[in-house]
Amino acid sequence: MDWYAVFLAIFGAVVLLTAWLPLLLKEMPLSLPMVCIGMGVLLTWSPLLPIDWANPLENRQLTERMTEFAVIVSLMGAGLKLDRPVGWRSWGLTWRLLLIAMPVTIAGVALLGWGVLGLGLAASLLLGAALAPTDPVLASDVQVGPPHSGEEDEVRFALTSEAGLNDGAAFPFVYLAIAVALSQASGEPFLADWLLVDVIWKVGAGVAIGWGGGLVMGHLTFRLPNRAALARSNDGFAALGITCLAYGTTELANGYGFLAVFVAAAAFRSVERRHRYHRNLHSFAEQIERLVMMVLLVCFGAAIAEGTVFNALSWPVVLVAVLIMFVLRPLSGWISLAGHPAPAHEKLVISFFGIRGLGSFYYVAYALGQAKFEGTQVIWVTVCCVVLVSIVIHGIAVTPTMKRLDRSRSASGNAAKSQPPPP
Repeated sequence: MDWYAVFLAIFGAVVLLTAWLPLLLKEMPLSLPMVCIGMGVLLTWSPLLPIDWANPLENRQLTERMTEFAVIVSLMGAGLKLDRPVGWRSWGLTWRLLLIAMPVTIAGVALLGWGVLGLGLAASLLLGAALAPTDPVLASDVQVGPPHSGEEDEVRFALTSEAGLNDGAAFPFVYLAIAVALSQASGEPFLADWLLVDVIWKVGAGVAIGWGGGLVMGHLTFRLPNRAALARSNDGFAALGITCLAYGTTELANGYGFLAVFVAAAAFRSVERRHRYHRNLHSFAEQIERLVMMVLLVCFGAAIAEGTVFNALSWPVVLVAVLIMFVLRPLSGWISLAGHPAPAHEKLVISFFGIRGLGSFYYVAYALGQAKFEGTQVIWVTVCCVVLVSIVIHGIAVTPTMKRLDRSRSASGNAAKSQPPPP
């Protein structure tokens, strides 16, 4: 049998299903990630194309690079579709989730890793840093719509902007876990270097290079004379160029590339907000993101079906996953939004839909390539369990929840319109 031809046929079928299924699943309590995982399970159990290389424990570098690419493309797409200008008050929900909810979640997950799973300090910190950020790749069903679509209510905006920023903001804590692990092995101090380099320099470089690069690309795209302006080309694949350029230059400067990509997209939008070219760029980024996500989740499903990843699954791991998804994230989100004027039901939705996904895989794979951690298999199985629970629970709940939220908002708007004007 020509296995290459079999691979092409199956790959083509999966890609077509990935393009078609969102239309079918739009009204159903299912999500595309759930279906992709199911495809991976079926492929592994079938004789057609067994996937024996999808285990992240045995292919750390492949996992790191593939998830890295998926996340940066998703971050560009998330930044491009935000119509709202960056501001302290207009992004108030975002800053609360970023500065309060995420550190509280990191601390909570680290405590669970230490107290329930028996992990050491470095491994517990890594688990917390990996599982605290929400995922921009798998959260498309709760994010804002394409540029200029008008689908940017407070809930969708908060979840989109949070997912765009907290991937970069979690990196200092990943580096803290690496620094602790290296210090435990060598006995050398780490705090000063971590604070100066991994926090101040790398965050500053990510923001500065991302914002500056986004402004430059925006002016080259929209402000040059018509014949030279990139926007005249209508080529959406320029989004991929902006993404890779922002990420690559920031990483070369020893900054946080994840942060730079999202900031570059926001700066790019700030140069010219209403141009239709933004839709082309976002559409291309979204298509690439969906294709890469499909491949990765099929591999994740294959790893689940193969069984090696979940060999270390235990009741403590399941308990930690349940506590993270149903207690820790909702509670930390609710605490961070205390005092905000948003309606209580909207704050509840924001707090609950902290979707975990491919970014968590990337952080673990990256950190394990930088230092040695104890309990590696426990870390992997916990992350996989949390991501799987998140995909299933959030995938089932997202459609009815967002529909109910939209109906409630529509009813409130109609009620406000029906009120007689004041005398």
